[in-house]
Amino acid sequence: MSSDPWGRVDETGTVYVRTADGEQVVGSWQAGSPEEALAYFERKYEGLVVEIGLLEKRVQTTDLSAKDAQVAIDHIREQVDAHHAVGDLQALRERLDKLVATVESRREERKQQRAKQSDEARKAKEDLVTEAEQLAQSDQWRAAGERLRALVDTWKGLPRLDRKSDDELWHRFSHARSAFSKRRKAHFAQLDAQREDARRIKERLVSEAEALSGSTDWGPTAARYRELMAEWKAAGRAQREHEDDLWNRFRGAQDVFFAARSSVFAERDAEQTENLKLKEELAEEAEKLLPVGDLKAARASFRTINERWEAIGHVPRDARPKIEGRMHAVERAIQESEETEWRRTNPEARARAAGLTGQLQAAVDKLKGQIEQARAQGNSARADKLERELEGRQALLDQAMKGLQEFGG
Repeated sequence: MSSDPWGRVDETGTVYVRTADGEQVVGSWQAGSPEEALAYFERKYEGLVVEIGLLEKRVQTTDLSAKDAQVAIDHIREQVDAHHAVGDLQALRERLDKLVATVESRREERKQQRAKQSDEARKAKEDLVTEAEQLAQSDQWRAAGERLRALVDTWKGLPRLDRKSDDELWHRFSHARSAFSKRRKAHFAQLDAQREDARRIKERLVSEAEALSGSTDWGPTAARYRELMAEWKAAGRAQREHEDDLWNRFRGAQDVFFAARSSVFAERDAEQTENLKLKEELAEEAEKLLPVGDLKAARASFRTINERWEAIGHVPRDARPKIEGRMHAVERAIQESEETEWRRTNPEARARAAGLTGQLQAAVDKLKGQIEQARAQGNSARADKLERELEGRQALLDQAMKGLQEFGG
Protein backbone atom coordinates (compact mmCIF):
# COMPACT_ATOMS: atom_id res chain seq x y z
CA MET A 1 0.00 0.00 0.00
CA SER A 2 1.22 3.52 -0.84
CA SER A 3 0.07 7.01 0.30
CA ASP A 4 0.84 10.80 0.40
CA PRO A 5 -0.77 13.73 2.24
CA TRP A 6 -3.75 13.93 -0.24
CA GLY A 7 -4.30 10.31 -1.23
CA ARG A 8 -3.47 6.63 -1.00
CA VAL A 9 -3.68 3.33 -2.87
CA ASP A 10 -4.90 0.20 -1.07
CA GLU A 11 -3.87 -3.39 -1.68
CA THR A 12 -6.64 -3.89 -4.24
CA GLY A 13 -5.36 -0.97 -6.37
CA THR A 14 -8.18 1.39 -5.43
CA VAL A 15 -7.03 5.04 -5.27
CA TYR A 16 -8.47 7.42 -2.66
CA VAL A 17 -8.29 11.19 -2.17
CA ARG A 18 -8.55 12.78 1.25
CA THR A 19 -11.20 15.56 1.67
CA ALA A 20 -12.82 17.38 4.55
CA ASP A 21 -15.68 14.92 4.24
CA GLY A 22 -13.37 11.92 4.40
CA GLU A 23 -11.76 9.77 1.77
CA GLN A 24 -13.33 9.61 -1.66
CA VAL A 25 -12.61 6.97 -4.31
CA VAL A 26 -10.67 8.42 -7.22
CA GLY A 27 -10.40 5.31 -9.33
CA SER A 28 -8.78 1.91 -9.75
CA TRP A 29 -5.21 1.29 -10.85
CA GLN A 30 -4.03 -2.20 -11.94
CA ALA A 31 -1.34 -1.53 -14.51
CA GLY A 32 1.59 -0.62 -12.29
CA SER A 33 2.83 0.24 -8.87
CA PRO A 34 0.84 2.23 -6.30
CA GLU A 35 3.34 5.08 -6.65
CA GLU A 36 2.60 5.27 -10.35
CA ALA A 37 -1.12 5.34 -9.57
CA LEU A 38 -0.74 8.29 -7.21
CA ALA A 39 1.54 10.09 -9.67
CA TYR A 40 -1.02 9.69 -12.46
CA PHE A 41 -3.89 11.15 -10.48
CA GLU A 42 -1.66 13.89 -9.09
CA ARG A 43 -0.86 14.88 -12.64
CA LYS A 44 -4.60 15.08 -13.30
CA TYR A 45 -4.84 17.42 -10.31
CA GLU A 46 -2.02 19.57 -11.68
CA GLY A 47 -3.92 19.68 -14.94
CA LEU A 48 -6.95 21.07 -13.11
CA VAL A 49 -4.70 23.63 -11.37
CA VAL A 50 -3.33 24.75 -14.72
CA GLU A 51 -6.83 24.87 -16.25
CA ILE A 52 -8.15 27.00 -13.36
CA GLY A 53 -5.13 29.30 -13.60
CA LEU A 54 -5.71 29.84 -17.32
CA LEU A 55 -9.40 30.57 -16.74
CA GLU A 56 -8.55 33.06 -13.99
CA LYS A 57 -6.22 34.85 -16.39
CA ARG A 58 -8.85 34.94 -19.15
CA VAL A 59 -11.41 36.39 -16.77
CA GLN A 60 -8.99 39.11 -15.62
CA THR A 61 -7.40 40.06 -18.92
CA THR A 62 -9.91 39.39 -21.71
CA ASP A 63 -13.48 40.31 -22.53
CA LEU A 64 -14.66 36.73 -21.86
CA SER A 65 -18.40 36.93 -21.31
CA ALA A 66 -19.85 36.00 -17.92
CA LYS A 67 -21.87 33.27 -19.57
CA ASP A 68 -18.86 31.61 -21.20
CA ALA A 69 -16.83 32.00 -18.01
CA GLN A 70 -19.55 30.30 -15.97
CA VAL A 71 -19.74 27.42 -18.44
CA ALA A 72 -15.98 26.91 -18.11
CA ILE A 73 -16.17 27.10 -14.31
CA ASP A 74 -19.00 24.53 -14.21
CA HIS A 75 -17.01 22.21 -16.44
CA ILE A 76 -13.97 22.33 -14.14
CA ARG A 77 -16.16 22.09 -11.07
CA GLU A 78 -17.70 18.87 -12.40
CA GLN A 79 -14.21 17.39 -12.71
CA VAL A 80 -13.30 18.52 -9.19
CA ASP A 81 -16.52 17.19 -7.72
CA ALA A 82 -16.03 13.86 -9.53
CA HIS A 83 -12.90 13.30 -7.37
CA HIS A 84 -10.86 12.04 -10.34
CA ALA A 85 -7.66 13.71 -9.12
CA VAL A 86 -5.45 13.56 -6.07
CA GLY A 87 -4.65 16.86 -4.40
CA ASP A 88 -6.21 19.68 -2.41
CA LEU A 89 -9.62 19.58 -4.10
CA GLN A 90 -11.08 22.00 -1.53
CA ALA A 91 -8.51 24.60 -2.53
CA LEU A 92 -9.63 24.17 -6.13
CA ARG A 93 -13.27 24.61 -5.09
CA GLU A 94 -12.36 27.78 -3.20
CA ARG A 95 -10.53 29.13 -6.21
CA LEU A 96 -13.55 28.33 -8.36
CA ASP A 97 -15.88 30.01 -5.84
CA LYS A 98 -13.66 33.08 -5.84
CA LEU A 99 -13.64 33.04 -9.62
CA VAL A 100 -17.43 32.86 -9.63
CA ALA A 101 -17.53 35.94 -7.40
CA THR A 102 -15.11 37.71 -9.74
CA VAL A 103 -17.19 36.83 -12.78
CA GLU A 104 -20.34 38.03 -11.03
CA SER A 105 -18.61 41.27 -10.06
CA ARG A 106 -17.45 41.72 -13.64
CA ARG A 107 -20.95 40.98 -14.84
CA GLU A 108 -22.36 43.68 -12.56
CA GLU A 109 -19.68 46.14 -13.62
CA ARG A 110 -20.44 45.47 -17.24
CA LYS A 111 -24.15 45.77 -16.61
CA GLN A 112 -23.61 49.16 -14.97
CA GLN A 113 -21.25 50.13 -17.73
CA ARG A 114 -23.77 49.12 -20.37
CA ALA A 115 -26.46 51.07 -18.49
CA LYS A 116 -24.19 54.09 -18.35
CA GLN A 117 -23.32 53.74 -22.02
CA SER A 118 -26.99 53.37 -22.83
CA ASP A 119 -27.81 56.55 -20.90
CA GLU A 120 -24.97 58.35 -22.62
CA ALA A 121 -26.09 57.06 -26.00
CA ARG A 122 -29.68 58.11 -25.28
CA LYS A 123 -28.52 61.58 -24.23
CA ALA A 124 -26.28 61.84 -27.29
CA LYS A 125 -29.09 60.79 -29.63
CA GLU A 126 -31.56 63.16 -27.97
CA ASP A 127 -29.03 65.97 -28.46
CA LEU A 128 -28.64 64.98 -32.11
CA VAL A 129 -32.41 65.00 -32.57
CA THR A 130 -32.72 68.42 -30.90
CA GLU A 131 -30.00 69.90 -33.10
CA ALA A 132 -31.48 68.29 -36.22
CA GLU A 133 -34.90 69.76 -35.44
CA GLN A 134 -33.33 73.20 -35.02
CA LEU A 135 -31.40 72.83 -38.26
CA ALA A 136 -34.60 71.84 -40.04
CA GLN A 137 -35.74 75.49 -39.72
CA SER A 138 -32.44 76.98 -40.93
CA ASP A 139 -32.04 78.93 -44.17
CA GLN A 140 -28.28 78.38 -44.18
CA TRP A 141 -28.72 75.67 -46.77
CA ARG A 142 -25.11 74.66 -47.35
CA ALA A 143 -23.91 74.82 -43.73
CA ALA A 144 -27.06 73.20 -42.31
CA GLY A 145 -26.99 70.44 -44.94
CA GLU A 146 -23.37 69.62 -44.21
CA ARG A 147 -24.07 69.61 -40.47
CA LEU A 148 -27.04 67.25 -40.87
CA ARG A 149 -24.87 64.83 -42.86
CA ALA A 150 -22.28 64.96 -40.06
CA LEU A 151 -25.03 64.25 -37.50
CA VAL A 152 -26.00 61.11 -39.46
CA ASP A 153 -22.41 59.85 -39.29
CA THR A 154 -22.35 60.57 -35.55
CA TRP A 155 -25.65 58.72 -35.10
CA LYS A 156 -24.29 55.66 -36.90
CA GLY A 157 -21.35 55.56 -34.51
CA LEU A 158 -23.55 55.44 -31.40
CA PRO A 159 -24.78 52.17 -29.86
CA ARG A 160 -28.41 51.17 -30.30
CA LEU A 161 -30.93 51.68 -27.51
CA ASP A 162 -33.90 49.49 -26.84
CA ARG A 163 -35.92 49.14 -30.02
CA LYS A 164 -38.81 51.39 -28.98
CA SER A 165 -36.62 54.27 -27.80
CA ASP A 166 -34.25 53.95 -30.73
CA ASP A 167 -37.10 53.90 -33.26
CA GLU A 168 -38.82 56.90 -31.70
CA LEU A 169 -35.66 59.01 -31.69
CA TRP A 170 -34.72 57.92 -35.22
CA HIS A 171 -38.21 58.83 -36.45
CA ARG A 172 -37.82 62.38 -35.09
CA PHE A 173 -34.28 62.62 -36.45
CA SER A 174 -35.32 61.38 -39.88
CA HIS A 175 -38.38 63.65 -39.94
CA ALA A 176 -36.20 66.71 -39.21
CA ARG A 177 -33.86 65.81 -42.08
CA SER A 178 -36.81 65.28 -44.41
CA ALA A 179 -38.36 68.61 -43.41
CA PHE A 180 -35.08 70.41 -44.09
CA SER A 181 -34.67 68.67 -47.46
CA LYS A 182 -38.24 69.57 -48.42
CA ARG A 183 -37.73 73.24 -47.51
CA ARG A 184 -34.39 73.38 -49.29
CA LYS A 185 -35.87 71.77 -52.41
CA ALA A 186 -38.74 74.27 -52.40
CA HIS A 187 -36.31 77.16 -51.88
CA PHE A 188 -34.10 76.20 -54.79
CA ALA A 189 -37.10 75.49 -56.99
CA GLN A 190 -38.30 79.02 -56.28
CA LEU A 191 -34.77 80.33 -56.80
CA ASP A 192 -34.58 78.56 -60.14
CA ALA A 193 -37.87 80.15 -61.16
CA GLN A 194 -36.63 83.59 -60.08
CA ARG A 195 -33.37 83.11 -61.97
CA GLU A 196 -35.28 82.08 -65.08
CA ASP A 197 -37.37 85.26 -64.78
CA ALA A 198 -34.15 87.24 -64.29
CA ARG A 199 -32.65 85.61 -67.40
CA ARG A 200 -35.64 86.64 -69.54
CA ILE A 201 -35.58 90.20 -68.17
CA LYS A 202 -31.83 90.54 -68.71
CA GLU A 203 -32.03 89.18 -72.24
CA ARG A 204 -34.53 91.96 -72.99
CA LEU A 205 -32.25 94.54 -71.33
CA VAL A 206 -29.27 93.26 -73.31
CA SER A 207 -31.21 93.55 -76.58
CA GLU A 208 -32.14 97.16 -75.83
CA ALA A 209 -28.60 97.99 -74.65
CA GLU A 210 -27.13 96.58 -77.85
CA ALA A 211 -29.68 98.50 -79.95
CA LEU A 212 -28.71 101.76 -78.19
CA SER A 213 -24.95 101.25 -78.49
CA GLY A 214 -24.75 103.13 -81.81
CA SER A 215 -26.88 106.10 -80.69
CA THR A 216 -25.46 109.63 -80.90
CA ASP A 217 -28.31 111.15 -78.89
CA TRP A 218 -25.88 111.39 -76.00
CA GLY A 219 -27.98 112.80 -73.16
CA PRO A 220 -31.20 110.76 -73.44
CA THR A 221 -29.29 107.59 -74.32
CA ALA A 222 -26.95 107.92 -71.32
CA ALA A 223 -30.01 108.47 -69.10
CA ARG A 224 -31.66 105.37 -70.57
CA TYR A 225 -28.52 103.32 -69.89
CA ARG A 226 -28.71 104.41 -66.25
CA GLU A 227 -32.31 103.23 -66.15
CA LEU A 228 -31.34 99.92 -67.76
CA MET A 229 -28.63 99.44 -65.13
CA ALA A 230 -31.15 100.03 -62.34
CA GLU A 231 -33.50 97.48 -63.95
CA TRP A 232 -30.60 95.04 -64.29
CA LYS A 233 -29.79 95.25 -60.57
CA ALA A 234 -33.45 94.93 -59.62
CA ALA A 235 -33.87 91.80 -61.76
CA GLY A 236 -31.59 89.68 -59.55
CA ARG A 237 -29.15 87.02 -60.75
CA ALA A 238 -29.84 84.63 -63.59
CA GLN A 239 -28.48 81.08 -63.71
CA ARG A 240 -24.71 80.97 -63.38
CA GLU A 241 -24.23 79.62 -66.90
CA HIS A 242 -26.16 82.62 -68.34
CA GLU A 243 -25.29 85.45 -65.95
CA ASP A 244 -21.69 86.11 -67.03
CA ASP A 245 -22.48 85.96 -70.75
CA LEU A 246 -25.46 88.31 -70.40
CA TRP A 247 -23.43 90.75 -68.29
CA ASN A 248 -20.55 90.77 -70.77
CA ARG A 249 -22.97 91.59 -73.61
CA PHE A 250 -24.77 94.24 -71.55
CA ARG A 251 -21.56 95.87 -70.36
CA GLY A 252 -20.02 95.61 -73.81
CA ALA A 253 -22.93 97.50 -75.40
CA GLN A 254 -22.61 100.27 -72.80
CA ASP A 255 -18.86 100.45 -73.34
CA VAL A 256 -19.35 100.96 -77.09
CA PHE A 257 -21.76 103.85 -76.51
CA PHE A 258 -19.82 105.56 -73.74
CA ALA A 259 -16.50 105.18 -75.57
CA ALA A 260 -18.03 106.93 -78.60
CA ARG A 261 -19.55 109.62 -76.39
CA SER A 262 -16.25 110.16 -74.57
CA SER A 263 -14.45 110.56 -77.88
CA VAL A 264 -16.97 113.14 -79.09
CA PHE A 265 -16.96 114.96 -75.75
CA ALA A 266 -13.18 115.02 -75.73
CA GLU A 267 -13.16 116.70 -79.13
CA ARG A 268 -15.90 119.08 -78.00
CA ASP A 269 -14.04 119.90 -74.78
CA ALA A 270 -10.91 120.67 -76.74
CA GLU A 271 -12.91 122.93 -79.10
CA GLN A 272 -14.69 124.66 -76.21
CA THR A 273 -11.39 125.23 -74.41
CA GLU A 274 -10.07 126.95 -77.52
CA ASN A 275 -13.32 128.95 -77.76
CA LEU A 276 -12.80 130.10 -74.17
CA LYS A 277 -9.37 131.47 -75.01
CA LEU A 278 -10.82 133.42 -77.97
CA LYS A 279 -13.69 134.84 -75.89
CA GLU A 280 -11.30 135.85 -73.11
CA GLU A 281 -9.37 137.86 -75.71
CA LEU A 282 -12.61 139.53 -76.92
CA ALA A 283 -13.71 140.28 -73.34
CA GLU A 284 -10.36 141.95 -72.73
CA GLU A 285 -10.78 143.93 -75.95
CA ALA A 286 -14.30 145.01 -74.93
CA GLU A 287 -13.17 146.04 -71.44
CA LYS A 288 -10.70 148.47 -73.04
CA LEU A 289 -13.73 150.47 -74.32
CA LEU A 290 -14.31 151.61 -70.71
CA PRO A 291 -14.66 154.21 -69.41
CA VAL A 292 -16.79 155.40 -72.36
CA GLY A 293 -15.47 158.52 -73.98
CA ASP A 294 -16.87 158.57 -77.50
CA LEU A 295 -20.24 156.87 -77.03
CA LYS A 296 -20.89 156.38 -80.73
CA ALA A 297 -17.46 154.80 -81.36
CA ALA A 298 -17.73 152.65 -78.23
CA ARG A 299 -21.16 151.41 -79.34
CA ALA A 300 -19.92 150.49 -82.81
CA SER A 301 -16.81 148.74 -81.50
CA PHE A 302 -18.83 146.73 -79.00
CA ARG A 303 -21.26 145.66 -81.73
CA THR A 304 -18.37 144.40 -83.83
CA ILE A 305 -16.79 142.59 -80.88
CA ASN A 306 -20.17 141.02 -80.00
CA GLU A 307 -20.64 139.72 -83.56
CA ARG A 308 -17.23 138.06 -83.41
CA TRP A 309 -18.20 136.73 -79.94
CA GLU A 310 -21.41 135.10 -81.21
CA ALA A 311 -19.54 133.46 -84.10
CA ILE A 312 -17.11 131.64 -81.82
CA GLY A 313 -19.51 129.09 -80.25
CA HIS A 314 -19.77 127.37 -76.85
CA VAL A 315 -17.25 127.42 -74.01
CA PRO A 316 -16.96 124.91 -71.09
CA ARG A 317 -20.09 125.15 -68.93
CA ASP A 318 -18.25 125.92 -65.68
CA ALA A 319 -16.41 128.87 -67.34
CA ARG A 320 -19.52 130.34 -69.03
CA PRO A 321 -20.89 132.55 -66.17
CA LYS A 322 -17.60 134.33 -65.60
CA ILE A 323 -16.72 135.06 -69.24
CA GLU A 324 -20.27 136.14 -70.15
CA GLY A 325 -20.40 138.29 -67.02
CA ARG A 326 -17.40 140.28 -68.24
CA MET A 327 -19.12 141.06 -71.57
CA HIS A 328 -22.42 141.92 -69.86
CA ALA A 329 -20.60 144.35 -67.57
CA VAL A 330 -19.20 146.24 -70.60
CA GLU A 331 -22.61 146.20 -72.27
CA ARG A 332 -24.32 147.61 -69.15
CA ALA A 333 -21.71 150.37 -68.87
CA ILE A 334 -22.35 151.43 -72.48
CA GLN A 335 -26.13 151.31 -71.92
CA GLU A 336 -25.79 153.49 -68.79
CA SER A 337 -23.74 155.99 -70.81
CA GLU A 338 -26.46 156.02 -73.47
CA GLU A 339 -29.15 156.67 -70.86
CA THR A 340 -27.14 159.52 -69.33
CA GLU A 341 -26.58 161.09 -72.75
CA TRP A 342 -30.25 160.74 -73.61
CA ARG A 343 -31.32 162.45 -70.43
CA ARG A 344 -28.81 165.23 -71.05
CA THR A 345 -29.91 165.94 -74.58
CA ASN A 346 -33.69 165.35 -74.38
CA PRO A 347 -35.46 168.83 -74.35
CA GLU A 348 -38.83 167.48 -73.28
CA ALA A 349 -37.33 165.70 -70.31
CA ARG A 350 -35.35 168.84 -69.43
CA ALA A 351 -38.47 170.97 -69.58
CA ARG A 352 -40.36 168.55 -67.34
CA ALA A 353 -37.47 168.56 -64.88
CA ALA A 354 -37.33 172.39 -64.91
CA GLY A 355 -41.10 172.63 -64.40
CA LEU A 356 -41.03 170.20 -61.51
CA THR A 357 -38.11 172.10 -59.96
CA GLY A 358 -40.01 175.41 -60.28
CA GLN A 359 -43.10 173.96 -58.67
CA LEU A 360 -41.13 172.54 -55.77
CA GLN A 361 -39.23 175.84 -55.32
CA ALA A 362 -42.53 177.76 -55.15
CA ALA A 363 -43.92 175.32 -52.62
CA VAL A 364 -40.78 175.65 -50.49
CA ASP A 365 -40.92 179.44 -50.60
CA LYS A 366 -44.62 179.40 -49.68
CA LEU A 367 -44.00 177.10 -46.68
CA LYS A 368 -41.20 179.34 -45.46
CA GLY A 369 -43.56 182.35 -45.53
CA GLN A 370 -46.26 180.41 -43.67
CA ILE A 371 -43.74 179.36 -41.02
CA GLU A 372 -42.60 182.97 -40.43
CA GLN A 373 -46.23 184.11 -40.16
CA ALA A 374 -47.09 181.32 -37.66
CA ARG A 375 -44.13 182.13 -35.45
CA ALA A 376 -44.99 185.84 -35.59
CA GLN A 377 -48.46 184.94 -34.42
CA GLY A 378 -46.98 182.80 -31.63
CA ASN A 379 -48.46 179.58 -33.07
CA SER A 380 -45.46 177.30 -32.43
CA ALA A 381 -47.37 174.05 -33.01
CA ARG A 382 -48.39 175.14 -36.52
CA ALA A 383 -44.89 176.40 -37.20
CA ASP A 384 -43.38 173.00 -36.16
CA LYS A 385 -45.82 171.07 -38.35
CA LEU A 386 -45.07 173.31 -41.35
CA GLU A 387 -41.32 172.90 -40.78
CA ARG A 388 -41.66 169.08 -40.97
CA GLU A 389 -43.57 169.47 -44.24
CA LEU A 390 -40.88 171.87 -45.43
CA GLU A 391 -38.16 169.24 -44.80
CA GLY A 392 -39.92 166.78 -47.10
CA ARG A 393 -40.48 169.36 -49.89
CA GLN A 394 -36.87 170.57 -49.58
CA ALA A 395 -35.60 166.98 -50.04
CA LEU A 396 -37.71 166.62 -53.19
CA LEU A 397 -36.44 169.99 -54.44
CA ASP A 398 -32.81 168.96 -53.88
CA GLN A 399 -33.37 165.74 -55.83
CA ALA A 400 -35.07 167.60 -58.68
CA MET A 401 -32.23 170.13 -58.80
CA LYS A 402 -29.71 167.32 -59.10
CA GLY A 403 -31.67 165.83 -61.99
CA LEU A 404 -31.86 169.20 -63.73
CA GLN A 405 -28.09 169.56 -63.43
CA GLU A 406 -27.67 166.29 -65.37
CA PHE A 407 -29.33 168.04 -68.32
CA GLY A 408 -26.71 170.77 -68.00
CA GLY A 409 -29.18 173.31 -66.68
